[in-house]
Amino acid sequence: MSEKITMLLDSPVEYQGKTYTSLTFRKIKAKDLVASDLVDGEVRKSIAIFASSAGVPMGVIEEMDLADFERIGEEIRPLLGKLASRLAGQAAGENEAIPTSTL
Repeated sequence: MSEKITMLLDSPVEYQGKTYTSLTFRKIKAKDLVASDLVDGEVRKSIAIFASSAGVPMGVIEEMDLADFERIGEEIRPLLGKLASRLAGQAAGENEAIPTSTL
C-alpha cells in the first residue's frame, strides 16, 4: 500500500494567497484523530483529519468545491484506519452513523 496519495482538484482552491491545484495525503496517524477532537461537528472532524493528513490549514479543505471534498474520502480510503474511514464516509454523504462514544 502506498503511504501517500496525491489528489488533483477539479476546482483549484485559493486560500491565504496560495492556490492549491492538488493535495497530497499521507497515511492517517493518531495525531490526525487528535486534530478532529479539537473541533465540533462531524463534518468539521472530517475536515480536520483531511487537513492534518495533507499538511494544510483546515481553511483549504473548507474552501473546496463540494465535489472535490466528497472525492477525498473515496480516493484516500486506502490510507484511512477504520474510524477515520467511517468519518470520511459520513463526510462524503454515506449513511453510516458514527456513535459519538467512538470519537
